[in-house]
Amino acid sequence: MMEQEEIFSKVLRAGRRTYFFDVRSTKAGDYYLTITESKKFTNDDGSFHYKKHKIYLYKEDFSEFKDILAEMTNYIIDEKGEEVISDRHQKDYKKEDYSTVEESTEDSTEETPASSESFTDVNFEDI
Repeated sequence: MMEQEEIFSKVLRAGRRTYFFDVRSTKAGDYYLTITESKKFTNDDGSFHYKKHKIYLYKEDFSEFKDILAEMTNYIIDEKGEEVISDRHQKDYKKEDYSTVEESTEDSTEETPASSESFTDVNFEDI
């Protein structure tokens, strides 16, 4: 799909991500919105590259899209508040092992140390 002329644009910079909101014109002269997420990645050699994801949003979908977006964002804020909680970005974050806590609260004389062999460190950097 060939991109048409940009009519109106806004940029939101958010850490390593940048969001571009662009109003564009179709060949027929109607308007639509593109939302582009651009995320910067650094290579091992110090060079960098960007990964981009784009959404095309047409007028006939605006109302429903806006309603669902508001519903979903309100749900998240109501459930988790506005404070950002991200253990991936906290280098000193220690996740509490709930199975160990449960075992220690029971009347048991035997303690079972957590085995480091059974743990797999997984990094979900780009989900």
